[in-house]
Amino acid sequence: MVSWTAEQILALSPDASSTKNGKGLASLQKWSGLGRAEDIIWGECKGSGKDPYRTQIDCQEPAFRCSCPSRKFPCKHALGLFLLLASQASAFAETDPPPWVAEWIQARSQQAVKKAEKQQKAATVDPAAQAKRVEKREAKIRAGLEDLTLWMHDLIRQGLGSVQSQPYAFWDGPAARLVDAQAPGLARRLKELAGIAHSGTGWTERLLAELGQLYLLVVGYQRLEAHPAPLQADLRTLVGWTQNQEELLAIAAEPDSGAESCQDVWQVLGKQVEEEERQMKVQRVWLWGQTSDRPVLVLSFAHGNSPLDTSLVPGSQIEAEVVFYPSNYPLRGVIKARQGELQALTAMAGHTSIADAIAHYGQAIARNPWLEQFPLRLEQVIPFQDDGTWWLRDAGGTVAQLSPRFIRPWHLLAFSGGHPVAVFGEWNGSVLMPLSTWAHGQFWQC
Repeated sequence: MVSWTAEQILALSPDASSTKNGKGLASLQKWSGLGRAEDIIWGECKGSGKDPYRTQIDCQEPAFRCSCPSRKFPCKHALGLFLLLASQASAFAETDPPPWVAEWIQARSQQAVKKAEKQQKAATVDPAAQAKRVEKREAKIRAGLEDLTLWMHDLIRQGLGSVQSQPYAFWDGPAARLVDAQAPGLARRLKELAGIAHSGTGWTERLLAELGQLYLLVVGYQRLEAHPAPLQADLRTLVGWTQNQEELLAIAAEPDSGAESCQDVWQVLGKQVEEEERQMKVQRVWLWGQTSDRPVLVLSFAHGNSPLDTSLVPGSQIEAEVVFYPSNYPLRGVIKARQGELQALTAMAGHTSIADAIAHYGQAIARNPWLEQFPLRLEQVIPFQDDGTWWLRDAGGTVAQLSPRFIRPWHLLAFSGGHPVAVFGEWNGSVLMPLSTWAHGQFWQC
């Protein structure tokens, strides 16, 4: 069975209250009927009703199921049962699963078969019908780009000074037209510009830079055929064309497909979850190959109360084959096949020079100037505060500013104890958002 630590389990918690309540349920007195069969564990937790809540976990992925009415995933009962396994594994007797667990195991097996069938179906699309759909959407996008170009030209002619007095509807209008033109990626970028005019000193420079990036993207897409295939893939993705995992894996399975893949032991270094419009959650999980020394971004999406993928736990590592999405700077990938079980992270390396780390970012931007987050691994850096702003300093005295949105700088300072530590985070070209640290031989999420 996969070995899990309490820290790894709590990294799966959806929020602070679930963490607190889950810890409170990690007691033998709360549970009955505990058992295990290979990587599956189960138990019944007494709740407020007459019937106990039936909780089961597949520790391999992990995957969870509970009969409680909670819409959180994993719920407090699943966290409590999981934590109990980490602290008192001997309490789980090896036995045949009861019917309610066996049904869940069978259902998961059937889901795996359906997923394989879906991947096979993705590989057998009607080329003529697909080409017709693509042509129709392409025409809509081109018209939308022409409209956006005219709008941007008008904005520059009027001057950026006029923007501060404009309501959010000033940006929402052209963004909505881009949605109608089936270019949601451009629509999102345009709407994000609305807040820059009210972001304080230097807003004009920041807005002009972002408008320049947007204009570069528009012109690049309008001249799509003139670019090499990897850059075409980036431009299409940024505008809003998507390729799901099943399609990517189906292409990768074809002989001489040209799909880039990499087999390695991947360290899971960080996770960030953000909520976008219409209750859409986006989860970014960052991996780093021990041998290949390359990063991977694994994205997952969930709407409303639907659960996000929990199979990649920060502070762990897994041997797997990763297939990369086509890109001029391949970063996003999907796990094709895993070998073995999740293991605890034993070390976290990185650049000892902040300047060297930023230089790698520069190389990436040269190949894809629209990167919004770039993974940085820093080693032997010390967090410190200066006049209300938090920084990291390396041994040479070079500093990197931490994001103002980072809400746990004092925790990071406490982890370090004022000594050099390793820090992993997302760099946006100006500031770093820490996601994890390695301090005193232990992994911590920030």
